[in-house]
Order: sequence, then C-alpha cells, then structure tokens
Amino acid sequence: MLKRVLVTGGNKGIGLAVSRAMLELGYEVIVVARDFSDFPLGGLPNIKEIEYDLSNIEGLKELAKEVGEIDILINNAGYMQPKYTYDNYPKDAKEHIMNVDLYTPIELMTIFSEDMKKRGYGRIVNTASIAGQIGHPDIWYGIAKAGLINATKIFGKILGAHGITVNCVAPSPTETDMQKDNSEERKAEFKKTVATGRFAEAEEVAKAMVWLATECPEYINGICLDINNCSYPR
Repeated sequence: MLKRVLVTGGNKGIGLAVSRAMLELGYEVIVVARDFSDFPLGGLPNIKEIEYDLSNIEGLKELAKEVGEIDILINNAGYMQPKYTYDNYPKDAKEHIMNVDLYTPIELMTIFSEDMKKRGYGRIVNTASIAGQIGHPDIWYGIAKAGLINATKIFGKILGAHGITVNCVAPSPTETDMQKDNSEERKAEFKKTVATGRFAEAEEVAKAMVWLATECPEYINGICLDINNCSYPR
C-alpha cells in the first residue's frame, strides 16, 4: 500500500475531519480545495495542499498528475445552492453544482482507478447525502447526490474485480459551514425528524468514511451507508 489519500474538500467540515483522522493513521494526505486560508492542518508533516476549483472538469487530468498515485480517493467536496428554487435555477448555477457534486467525482474515480487496477488495490469513498434519497429543496443538489449514489454502485461493479471497493455515505444535515445557508425554520423542521433532535457531527460521519476507506472488508462494495439517526430508516 502507498498510504496516500486524496481528500477533495478536505479543508473544512466533514472533509477536514477525514483528513485529520487519516493523518493520525499515518497516511500522507493530499487535500484539494479552493481556499486554504483557514486550514488548521496547513504546514503539518504529511499534508499536501493543492488549490483547485473542482468545477473545472477539463483540468482534472493535470490535477491528477500533480497528486500522483494514491490508494484511497475520498470524493468529499460538494455544496448546496438553497437560494435557487426549482423554477428559478440559472443554467450556469446548474452546471457548476453538477460539476462539483457529480461529474468531477465520476471523473476522479475514472482517472485514479487506472493505477489502482494495476496494483490490484484501491479504496474509494464518496460523500453523498440523504438529499439524494428523499428529495431536497435544492433540486440540483438532490439530483447530483442521487446520481453519486448510483455512480457508486456502478463503479463498485466495474472495479470490484480489480481489488477496489467503491462505497458512499449518505449523511443527513451535519454541523458544518453548509448549514449557514439554511434557514432556522428549515433546520428546526429537520431536527424534529431525528431521534436525538440534533444534527450529525462531522467527526461522526468521518469515522464511517475512514472505516470504509481502511478497515472495510472487500465484500462491502457498492453500498450506500446511511448516517441519519432514524430520519430516514429503511
């Protein structure tokens, strides 16, 4: 194993919690994000920072060259655009969110799995969302996350025979910067559906993702791990 992991959006929220946990496990962590101005892990040994706008699909092959070979890919970067409604969603806004939340994760799985296949080992974990399972007021966020769940299943089938597992997590709302754009009314309504009446903590989601990326047995492949505290039991 190379013990090298790429974490997109690993500079804050769930991604930061994953980056910190992987560091503690002795991995070299490559973090790709747009802004590292408030990155608490900056400058630490085994941390590599790459500033990149993940909406830029065309530049991903060059990004991959800069990253180098990895044995773990964490497709974590994503965002919502709650200011738009289903009937008033600008074309450029649709394209941008679909690039970041769906198309780039698929491209990165395609690119990095090539070296993983040659070595006969790899772990890929995608951050989906409960929004992709039950619908979401931000229609294109929900569509992107539903697509990422399906892409996880597809790539699990494609890559499983090569020693690569592909799984995803679908957390319900989590205490991260993403919540600042949600109204207090929406937050309160969601908390009513949760058994403990609170949002998830980033570290709780990260623990599940790190397990899928490290200790998860090979036979767990192509799954979506729900993390929602009974707000969507199935």
